[in-house]
Amino acid sequence: MDSLITAAACALATGDPIGALNQIALRDDAPALALRGIAMAQLGDLIRAKSLLRSAARAFGPKEAVARARCLVAEAEIALVSRDLGWPAKVLDAARATLEEHGDRVNGAHARSLEVRRLLLIGHLDEAERRLSELDPAPFPPALRAAHELVVAGIAIRRLQTKAARAALARAERAARHTGIPALTAEIDSVSLALDTPAARLIARGEERLLLLEEVEALLASGALVADACRHVVRDSRTVVSLATRPVLFALARALAEAWPADVPRSTLIACAFRARHADESHRARLRVEVGRLRVALLPLADVSATKRGFALAPRHAGALVVLAPPVEEPHAAVLAFLVDGESWSSSALALALGASQRTVQRALDSLAAAGKVQSFGRGRARRWMTPPMPGSTTTLLLPVLLPGS
Repeated sequence: MDSLITAAACALATGDPIGALNQIALRDDAPALALRGIAMAQLGDLIRAKSLLRSAARAFGPKEAVARARCLVAEAEIALVSRDLGWPAKVLDAARATLEEHGDRVNGAHARSLEVRRLLLIGHLDEAERRLSELDPAPFPPALRAAHELVVAGIAIRRLQTKAARAALARAERAARHTGIPALTAEIDSVSLALDTPAARLIARGEERLLLLEEVEALLASGALVADACRHVVRDSRTVVSLATRPVLFALARALAEAWPADVPRSTLIACAFRARHADESHRARLRVEVGRLRVALLPLADVSATKRGFALAPRHAGALVVLAPPVEEPHAAVLAFLVDGESWSSSALALALGASQRTVQRALDSLAAAGKVQSFGRGRARRWMTPPMPGSTTTLLLPVLLPGS
């Protein structure tokens, strides 16, 4: 490797893409193309970066398997940053295997880290945690160690393990200081800020207040019975009853929980669950059926009893009944939760992350765009959606976690 390539690689390792381009901007050999691609990615021109890396992979040829694999790993990272979640995971897995077979353990570990970050982004926490456990961060260079700790923190945050998350972020910050890369430090600061931003609202006895993630963790461990409107479950510290696929039942459970210890009139429950302006006998009959289903579903946690004017919910074991709701509730809040990260998303990537159909997500994006809350650029498959961060908006921290097989 000649001195200019070495100098460019060192500049990129310290987060100086301009310095790297000053060394190799006019060169078209394979190593220079690869480094130029990485430099353009660091500068934010992801389309140009992807093109340069693909040209580099072709220029290296089949005999230079390690170099080609490194280009594929870099392209996978660009796909992750640009939220191209449909980028073939098998390609990255093959590149990782090639790197590990040839002794390039650092870049192989980086490929594994990208796999875990993608799984974390789409909510597959169990698989992400399993793959992360296969990595030993001890031999990693500081930049890769910081990225590893960011993933550890991300999983801990989604698991509502705030102490573990803060410890991982502290380790990431120490590693990032050794790199001198401002973008890495900024990413760590951004994740740390999420821990100090309201993540939910507590609704109890007619009063509301905002909660930080640490307070949410404490609430769920307190023994109170919680109707969790962020994940659509009813839970105490020992038992979780998911109503995520039964929206009518959860709407009834939430209405009853918000009114506790009082009861809720039948007309209010009908309007809440069925969105009916005028209740008739068919609505009242349906309400009786749905309340019966709710009574069976919540049997381990609470009793649903009839009163003169409606129904009431009473915890079996917990001393209090509260509602945990997103900081701001509005239509398509889950879509906005992903978009407020400041990155540009395709509708297909959002559909994958949300576990919804692409058409459903597209309708939500069109509605949000009509309300001026999101904006798009590009056309066809290149169309991307984004929005600037909005104070008080819901976040992804408490969105439902995809279960194995989902």
